[in-house]
Amino acid sequence: MPCAMELPNTPDELAMQHKDSTVLKELLKDSTRWHSIPLLNYTPLHKLKDRTLVRFRGMIQDMMDPEIYLERYEVKAPDGSKRLHDGKYLDCLKLAAGEEIDYNAEGNVHGERRTLFLVSVPGLNDWSRQHEQQCGPQIEVCQSAGSGKKRTLDAQEEAMEVDEAGETSLKRQCVDEIKTGEAQVAGSGSSVLGSEYLINSPLPSRPSMACMVKVYEDFDSYQLNTLVDFVGFLSVDPSLDAASLNMEEYDSLSELQAAHPSPFLIPRLHAFGFQTLAHANPLLDSTLRQPAAENSDEANPSQLAVHKDLRILLKLCLFDDDLAAEYLLCHLISTVYSRTQMESIGKFALNLCNLPKECLQHYTTKLYQVLELLLPASHYLPMTLETMNTSAFAPKKDYETNKLVSGLLQLAPHTHLVLDETCMQQGKLEANGVHAVQHLAHLINNQELKCDFQYYQIDYQANIPVLVLSEGRSMLPSDFVVPINADAKAVELLDESLKAAHHYLQPARLQQFRKFLTTARLSQFSVSEEHTEMIQQEFVDMRKANVKSNADDLHGLLVLSRLLGIARGKQALDKETWQLAIEFEAKRRQRLQSLPKSSATQMRN
Repeated sequence: MPCAMELPNTPDELAMQHKDSTVLKELLKDSTRWHSIPLLNYTPLHKLKDRTLVRFRGMIQDMMDPEIYLERYEVKAPDGSKRLHDGKYLDCLKLAAGEEIDYNAEGNVHGERRTLFLVSVPGLNDWSRQHEQQCGPQIEVCQSAGSGKKRTLDAQEEAMEVDEAGETSLKRQCVDEIKTGEAQVAGSGSSVLGSEYLINSPLPSRPSMACMVKVYEDFDSYQLNTLVDFVGFLSVDPSLDAASLNMEEYDSLSELQAAHPSPFLIPRLHAFGFQTLAHANPLLDSTLRQPAAENSDEANPSQLAVHKDLRILLKLCLFDDDLAAEYLLCHLISTVYSRTQMESIGKFALNLCNLPKECLQHYTTKLYQVLELLLPASHYLPMTLETMNTSAFAPKKDYETNKLVSGLLQLAPHTHLVLDETCMQQGKLEANGVHAVQHLAHLINNQELKCDFQYYQIDYQANIPVLVLSEGRSMLPSDFVVPINADAKAVELLDESLKAAHHYLQPARLQQFRKFLTTARLSQFSVSEEHTEMIQQEFVDMRKANVKSNADDLHGLLVLSRLLGIARGKQALDKETWQLAIEFEAKRRQRLQSLPKSSATQMRN
């Protein structure tokens, strides 16, 4: 059976043993085998051997220009003999001593490959990162423990291979580069681009690791901002650095350096397999693609118990407000599950407002500290005047370097964005601040991210749940505005309640919550024809009774009832869940009527 075989450890093994791509694809379907491959994200680059079999897990941040390479090339030996070599999955072509490449040979085969610029998941929380690191196998160290150099000549010499004819195989241009390896790592004195610009983290305060992944097929399978797990061969040869290349094909030194950064800063990976990730939760790595569950009106007892415990936790954090806890839970498991030309269906942007004034100073950050313990990836963004006026929110194409420069909103799917509007102060929004508000509003309304290509803009699909915390009603749009109905005693005992919330998160319960939130978001949910007719009739009755309702209200009820059902372990809508959604919406609207006007307009443009 194909699965009894092993994955190739080198490009040569891949070329010789796995010419049949179907065999290789069968091997990659084995989850245990896949996750036994070391994860590049957590291994210092100076400990890696060139051409090691590794994985890299991250978000596609940019897509670079196509590259033509020699898939097979003919070499001439000093004695006049010729032979073919495989050039696939290599950055440096192999030559034995005295050999040279015949670039005009009829046997040469050119291929096309694409380079994807990946960054490790932006906003990945500490617990997710630690779990990934602990569960992954360790990569073999390619240097002695006492060596302080990142890449020594001895380590490179050990990486030299002996080919089938018994001749030593040399990498093109590498020997001279090895002798100056340390200078290459430092980028010499000629560098014009800083490492922060080259790595291009969407969240500069939480820097990512970057990797340039070269792919050889299925070019249309990759989309910007998606999460992907690649497996392939590492390439960290010093000759890949821009300092060893000439500028003939480039308009400027900065463009050359952006295309060829030091491999010790940004390694290369030649991929022969990939998985598009449905989530970033490492606790559920074996359930990246969950089978659809059978529809059932009956709630799952175990999920009901977790749902109850999770509501208790959220009530502790929300001044003992049960309704706000229900809406926040729905927000945490929400996702865009369908799209039309006009709408992103399933989004649940939530504005929690009417926060008690006496708690504003530290409450929002403390609430976020609880949320980041539950969520695999999230980011807290205080909406200060300085942040709005100076930060880059949307990606922008830099034509001087031919690079898509990232922005704060270029996040992976299901990265929860928490906007703290209580940090606003009086002042003027500059042009950048106005654009920031526009980008945020567009993301919330359409779940799309605008990328600025200078002469035009392109909208890329997003799936980023947005939670806005504000004193009054937010100046940003939202799908649901929930004024907090704070219990007076809970306000007095807020610090004790938050301490109790952390104490409540015992390890076993915390792991349950983390798994629950991800599996609930991935759950299937349906509405039968019978219940569709019931909903339509009730909506007609509401209109006849002069209850203010429109199509948006109906859509909101459908989204809310779906999430309330999923949170309670159901896979299909029933009348009980529908009535619960109507009841919650009636309570929420009643609170809105008594909500004072927003004070968020103190920031002016």
